[in-house]
Amino acid sequence: MDDNNVKEKTNYPRRRPYRTPKKQEVKAENKVENKEIKEEKNEQIVEDVKSENVQVKPKAKTQTRRKPTTKKEKQKIKIIPLGGLNEIGKNITVIEYKDEIAIIDCGLKFPEEDMFGIDIVIPDISYLLKNKDKIKGIFLTHGHEDHIGALPYVLKQINVPVYGTKLTLGIVETKLKEHNLLSVVDLKRIQPRDIIKLDNMSVEFIKTNHSIADSVAIAVHTPLGVVLHTGDFKIDYTPIDGEVMDFARFAELGKKGVIAMLADSTNVERDGYTQSEKSVGEKLEMLFGKAKGRILVATFASNIHRIQQIVKAAEKYGRRVAVSGRSMENIVQVGIELGYLVVEKDTMIGIDDINKYTEDKIVVITTGSQGEPMSALARMAASEHKKINIVPGDMVIISATPIPGNEKLVSKIINQLVKKGANVIYGSAQGIHVSGHACKEELKLMQTLVRPKFFIPVHGEYRHLKQHGELATTVGLKPENLIIGDNGDIIEVTRDSIKKNGTVTSGQIFVDGLGVGDVGNIVLRDRKHLSQDGILTVVATIERESGMIIAGPDIISRGFVYVRESEILMDEAREIVRNVLRECEENKITDWATLKSSIRDSLRSFLYEKTKRKPMILPIIMEI
Repeated sequence: MDDNNVKEKTNYPRRRPYRTPKKQEVKAENKVENKEIKEEKNEQIVEDVKSENVQVKPKAKTQTRRKPTTKKEKQKIKIIPLGGLNEIGKNITVIEYKDEIAIIDCGLKFPEEDMFGIDIVIPDISYLLKNKDKIKGIFLTHGHEDHIGALPYVLKQINVPVYGTKLTLGIVETKLKEHNLLSVVDLKRIQPRDIIKLDNMSVEFIKTNHSIADSVAIAVHTPLGVVLHTGDFKIDYTPIDGEVMDFARFAELGKKGVIAMLADSTNVERDGYTQSEKSVGEKLEMLFGKAKGRILVATFASNIHRIQQIVKAAEKYGRRVAVSGRSMENIVQVGIELGYLVVEKDTMIGIDDINKYTEDKIVVITTGSQGEPMSALARMAASEHKKINIVPGDMVIISATPIPGNEKLVSKIINQLVKKGANVIYGSAQGIHVSGHACKEELKLMQTLVRPKFFIPVHGEYRHLKQHGELATTVGLKPENLIIGDNGDIIEVTRDSIKKNGTVTSGQIFVDGLGVGDVGNIVLRDRKHLSQDGILTVVATIERESGMIIAGPDIISRGFVYVRESEILMDEAREIVRNVLRECEENKITDWATLKSSIRDSLRSFLYEKTKRKPMILPIIMEI
């Protein structure tokens, strides 16, 4: 036994025999002496240098001072909203840490009244194009247009992976098919509680409730802390799919420490709590029970839970369900395919088959709850729908509230429907619609659960952001830890501070037909001018050398006056142009720009004096 132990010890060739304590002490003493000698030599060198009037810069000390400063400068998170602040829609936020960028949502905005001819508005992504190599992916909170609508346009320029839940990606797929992008885009399906690990940060998805299924919040984990983006949310204790918001995970993150939170501000002006979606289903069933004729329900196409309740009420009373409107047809198809819409075998019928059933057996789910001029409901109200005509006895339920700016459009449709004899049910007081956004008490609950160090209100106009910030301070947020941002702001977050540090290019890109970005403010200004005062086109032919009038001038009016009823005015306008051209001929002015400018100025003054209007004047001069 002892021999074996001895052998084991001798089998370690690298082990050196232990030094005696005396030798160790001697070595230590030698080290001290050597160190003292070196220090003396260094001091002597410094003295010698000083005597020669040369300043000595302590290199080593300067380097050690700079190192932590460099390190500190790198330890910051940049939060850059490129859309969604001081507006409703166009939501897109950049989270940047070190050399990585995560993009949260990529939405569009519908045009305002003065955006003549514009189809949609998308965010300006100039900053992202400059930093293409840093982008690790686009992470989606849910499938509403104001969060995913700009994806096809952005992915044509920045093709990066897109992460989203099953329903969200199902809706995205239909969009990418329309733009022929589905085969080239990498769609990555995730589930709540999944974590996507990047090089310097990781992205986590957390279950929330909203007016569309499969909505999530997004937590970006960095070495500095967690940046939490709530997405659009409400607190619904009785959701249609039974999947309640993940309160436990929000509380865990709050306990761990959330350095910054970005939260939905849409309903901050409303007191109390948002009602549960289930309450709408109960009201719909009651209305369906009273209806004697056809039932037409207009709602948001993306509200799968609302559509599910409409289908359920129809099945309860033995009615067949048809769908009208392209976006509604796409969403219903995706919902059924992915299992989010549960429909009995014979419930759904084509819009062409509704005449095969009696009116008391039909329900039509349609688009147009916002009064969109080309929507299915608007065409029905104007008697322009190919398949459906509104008749007395029809019940029309508008299961939505108008988005700010759409009130007139919705009111116009309601009046048209009532004139045709329909029984129109609308308005929030009827209980046929609930919001998908959190009210004051829910926003306070989120603040209390998460307890963020810094707070940035998002998704709202300025008044919403301001009120949300003030609300957060009532539940413990320090006012100095609040940032009310704007699109393009670079918001820098460190462990101890939050501040705005410059801006990046941001704004809006107009999409008109197939043109993306080719319509700008100048074109919109011209369109507005044309819509208000019309246009006068002046055509004249002159001799190249002399400038003598050969033909004309002829004046064509569009949107200004009706020529046949204003012949005297047109004759006087022609004479004004003739006189201008004669003066230019006498003064030997043949420059086109000068001729056109002279015609425009003289004619504008004359027309304003006669009509107090300022039409656009377009001179066309041909030379022979």
